[in-house]
Amino acid sequence: MEPIRVLVVDDHPVVRRGLESLLAQYEEFQVVGSTDGREGLVPLVQELHPDVVLLDIRLGELNGLELASQLNRSGHPCRVIILSSYDDEAYLAQAAKAGVWGYLLKSASPEVLADAIRSVYRGQKCLSPSLGGKALDQLATMSRKWAQAKSGLTEQELRLLELMADGASVQEIAAALFLSERSVKRRTQAVIEKLGAANRTQAVAEAFRRGIL
Repeated sequence: MEPIRVLVVDDHPVVRRGLESLLAQYEEFQVVGSTDGREGLVPLVQELHPDVVLLDIRLGELNGLELASQLNRSGHPCRVIILSSYDDEAYLAQAAKAGVWGYLLKSASPEVLADAIRSVYRGQKCLSPSLGGKALDQLATMSRKWAQAKSGLTEQELRLLELMADGASVQEIAAALFLSERSVKRRTQAVIEKLGAANRTQAVAEAFRRGIL
């Protein structure tokens, strides 16, 4: 069986040598190159034909995610695993947009890194175990925002719906939204109609069913 060809991209020479040494312990991996990324990633990938690229998220003045995006647009079949010291949700979202196949923290064990390379090579996405919860939270938030946008409800109507779900009375909703009770009743009816419900209870139930709440 042919070894999995790996390209290491990091701006710290010590880190690059460390990764090369680590991967050399596995007969199934072959490090075909090591670079700080300053000379461009796409030309090097086209020259070395790696199967998997281990890419640091920050390369001095360069942005690893931008390089990953460029590589993705080039159409080369290699797959990128981002190595990062950051577990920020914003980086996870940007990595997904850049088309990467994996996102690992640099604190990951050698075994986790090796398993990630194998998984990505087989066409499976991977994520550091400690990031799983954040990724799920982010997906849930994105799904909820998408459902809210699709519902046609305004920001005020969404807030009113949240208060309805909390069991707030007309008086309490009026105080929270700085509206008159008459306005609350009118807006409540609008929300009910937009959700195709018959009353407040059904509207809240429908909102949960659609993922709006």
